[in-house]
Amino acid sequence: MNLDNFNFQLYWEKFIDLMIRYGGKFVLAVIIWVVGLYIIKLANKVIGKGMERSNVEITLRKFIISLLSFALKFLLFITCASIVGIKMTAFVTILGAMGLAVGLSLQGSLANFAGGVLINFLKPYKIGDFIETGGIMGTVKEISIFNTILNTPDNKRIILPNSNVSNNNITNYSAEKLRRVDFVFGVDYNTDIEKAKGIIAAVAAEHPKALADPAPFIRTGKFAASSIDITVRIWAEAVNYWDLYFDIMEQVKAAFDKAEIVIPFQQMDVNLKK
Repeated sequence: MNLDNFNFQLYWEKFIDLMIRYGGKFVLAVIIWVVGLYIIKLANKVIGKGMERSNVEITLRKFIISLLSFALKFLLFITCASIVGIKMTAFVTILGAMGLAVGLSLQGSLANFAGGVLINFLKPYKIGDFIETGGIMGTVKEISIFNTILNTPDNKRIILPNSNVSNNNITNYSAEKLRRVDFVFGVDYNTDIEKAKGIIAAVAAEHPKALADPAPFIRTGKFAASSIDITVRIWAEAVNYWDLYFDIMEQVKAAFDKAEIVIPFQQMDVNLKK
């Protein structure tokens, strides 16, 4: 660039002219943007408390607030752009072209948004439920516009796209108040079956978290290769599932040992002929 031919005065005058013409509008747009963000935050807080008082379910409440926040911020952006002087007709044209390009590149995100709407409408699960989907198990911590966030039993956070969840099989372990805990206890073929069943029934009856109604199911289930398998089904409240499972396993083993009932390991009899 030849500095000798550079007309500093001309460009300075143009800069001053632009500042006079748009400077005030730009400052006003910045002020409106900052104030608008504060008002949106306050409005979301007020609406959230209102829905909480109306007993709106927490999952739907968070989804509506996040969706409303996105829409209000988009309207605020358009307002600030019009104040600066961007013509809305040109802006809408540019926005339409950008929307088409972005839409094609963000098909997955749009699918996740649609999945989030379906999840909140159909309610296959809610925040706090323990679910399994796509081979992943965890407690639902958040359902956002695009993702569902789970915490696994070993306290790992997993973020699942809503489109994957809504199109996959979902097992909700918290949907029902009661759950059935299933066991199979193998005993030696020389065991008195009625005695073994009586011991299991006594252990179940003494456990405070095992329900008497529905009554426990204890029956001979299978003649296996090395044992007679006794099928046991005990009902409990869903929150007590694992406590009951581990307690019954330990207590039945201790009771069998005390009664000298053998739990056989897998074996094979081999006969040798001379």
